[in-house]
Amino acid sequence: MISQLSWKIGGQQGEGVESTDRIFSTALNRLGYYLYGYRHFSSRIKGGHTNNKIRISTEPIRAISDDLDILVAFDQESIDLNVGELRAGGVIVADAKFNPVVPEGIDARLFPVPITKLAEELGTSLMKNMVASGASWALLGLPLEVFNGAVEEEFGRKGRAIVDKNIEAVKLGADYVLDLAGGPLDDFKLQEADGKQKLFMIGNEAIGLGAIAAGCRLMSAYPITPASEIMEYLIKKLPKFGGTVIQTEDEIAAATMAIGANYAGVRTMTASAGPGLSLMMEAIGLAGMTETPLVIVDTQRGGPSTGLPTKQEQSDLLAMVYGTHGEIPKVVIAPASIEDCFYDTIEAFNLADQYQVPVILMTDLQLSLGKQSCEPLDYNRIQINRGKLVQDVPELEDKELFKRYAITEDGVSPRVLPGEKGGLHHVTGVEHDETGRPSENADNRRRMMDKRLGKLDGLYIREGLRTDAPHASPDLLIIGMGSTGGTIDAARERLNNDGVTNNHITVRQIHPFPSEQLKPYVNAAKQVVVIENNATGQLAGQIKMHVGYGDKIKSLLKYDGNPFLPQEVYQACKELI
Repeated sequence: MISQLSWKIGGQQGEGVESTDRIFSTALNRLGYYLYGYRHFSSRIKGGHTNNKIRISTEPIRAISDDLDILVAFDQESIDLNVGELRAGGVIVADAKFNPVVPEGIDARLFPVPITKLAEELGTSLMKNMVASGASWALLGLPLEVFNGAVEEEFGRKGRAIVDKNIEAVKLGADYVLDLAGGPLDDFKLQEADGKQKLFMIGNEAIGLGAIAAGCRLMSAYPITPASEIMEYLIKKLPKFGGTVIQTEDEIAAATMAIGANYAGVRTMTASAGPGLSLMMEAIGLAGMTETPLVIVDTQRGGPSTGLPTKQEQSDLLAMVYGTHGEIPKVVIAPASIEDCFYDTIEAFNLADQYQVPVILMTDLQLSLGKQSCEPLDYNRIQINRGKLVQDVPELEDKELFKRYAITEDGVSPRVLPGEKGGLHHVTGVEHDETGRPSENADNRRRMMDKRLGKLDGLYIREGLRTDAPHASPDLLIIGMGSTGGTIDAARERLNNDGVTNNHITVRQIHPFPSEQLKPYVNAAKQVVVIENNATGQLAGQIKMHVGYGDKIKSLLKYDGNPFLPQEVYQACKELI
C-alpha cells in the first residue's frame, strides 16, 4: 500500500472537469485523507484545455507533486499535454471515443473506457464525468458507497432521479474498468486515512469566512479572476448576519464605497486582482490621507494588463507597497496557508481600525483557488479591536470642532463616527489641520506627515516571519512568500537527505518590512535563495534594500503562469551549494 498519490483529470473547459474534481475530492475528504489541489484553466467560459490535479496523502501536505499517478483524459490533448508528468507505470483512463494513444517512450498503462458511450446509454453524454470518476475511483479500490454519498451531496438539490442516474453512471464506469483491469490495482491502493473529515476549502472561502468572523457586514466589489469567489461566498453568507454584498460598476467605485462605509462605522472590505488594484490606487491614497480604515484583498495573477488572468504569479508586491501617489502609511500582509487566510483577514480588519490605515491582504492565485485540507479553526483566537473609536465625546466649547486628526504620541488620533454628539469635524483629501480644516501651512504639513507616517513605527504582526530555523549557521536560507511555503518544505526534505543544512523563512509581513527580525537569519546563512513567482525578484529586492547582504542573496524566479514544483526548488538549491 502507498501513503500518497496524485490524480488528474483533463479535458475541454465546460466538459465537467471541475465538478468531477469536486466530487472526487469530497469523497476522499470524507475518508479522512489530506488533499492539495491545483486547478489549471483557460481564461474563457467554454473551450480550451483545463485540468485539475489533486495530491492525496495520509499526512498533511501543502504542495502539488512533481509527478502523476493517474490521468483521466476526455481527449487526446489531455494525454499529450499531461503525460509527461506520469511516473513509470502510471495509469491513463481515457475515453475510448477518441481512440486514445500513449505517446512513444511513455511507460503507462492505458485503460480505454467508452466513457461517452456509457453516459449516452443513460440518456445524456453530460454524465460522462461520473462514468470517468467511477472508473478511476474503482481502480484505487476505494468504497463506492462513500463516492455515492458525495454524488448525492452534489446533485441532491436536483432530485432523486438525477442522483440515481449519476450513481448508476459511476457504477457503469467502475464495473467496466474493473473488468478491463481484472480488479483494483494493487500498487495503487492507498493506506487507510484517519477517517476524520478535515475542512476542505480554497483560500478565497477562508478569507470570506474570516471577514464574517471579523465583523465585516458589507463587501463592495467588482468581479475579477481570481478574486470573485470571495464575493460569491459572501453573497450567500453575509445576509445571514445582517450584511450584504454590492457589485459596483468598477473597482474605483468598490474602493470608494468601502471607504465611505468604513467612515460610517461599518466594517467593509473589497477584493480584486492586479488590474483592479491599479484602479483603486487613488482611493487608497484618500484612505491614507483621511485616515479611514480600509481592507483590500489582492489575489495576484499573471500580468501586466490582462496578462494571464487564470494563472499563478506574485508580481503585485511593489504595486501594493509603493503604488499610491504621495506617501501614506499602509500595511501589507501575505497569508501563506488556508488557516492564514482566515486569521489574517481578521487581523487585517483589526489593524485597519487600530492604525486607521489601508491594509492589503496579498494572496496569489494558487492560494486563492487551490483547494486544500485545513486543520480545524480556533474560534477562541478571534478578537475584535476597533482601536481609538470614541463614543462619549467630551463636551466642547461652542463652535469648537472635534480634533479628529489630533497629534498624539503614537500617531493615531481619536476617531468618531458621524452623528456622535460633539464629534463634528471636517473630512477632506487635501492636507488639513487637527480638526480636518484644509491647511497649506508648511509647519502643519510637516507635523501631519510625520504623524501619519510614524503611526506604524515598530509594527510587527504575529508571525510576521514564519521561521523554521534549526541551524545556527546553515548552508542555505530559503525565503518565500504566499503559496510557496509548502513547496519549499517538500524540497527541503530532499536537501536534508543530501546533508545540506537549511533554514526556511516565509515572509508574511510585506510592509512595513520586518528588517530587524529578518536580519539575523540572513546574516547567519552562507547562501540565501529567495523563491518567488515573478520576473524581477520583487521580494528579493525588498530584502536587499531593507536588510542588505545583496552579495549572498540569489533569486529563483518562475513566471510562466505555473506554481513551483518541489523538484525545481530542490534542483536550484543544489546548484547553489
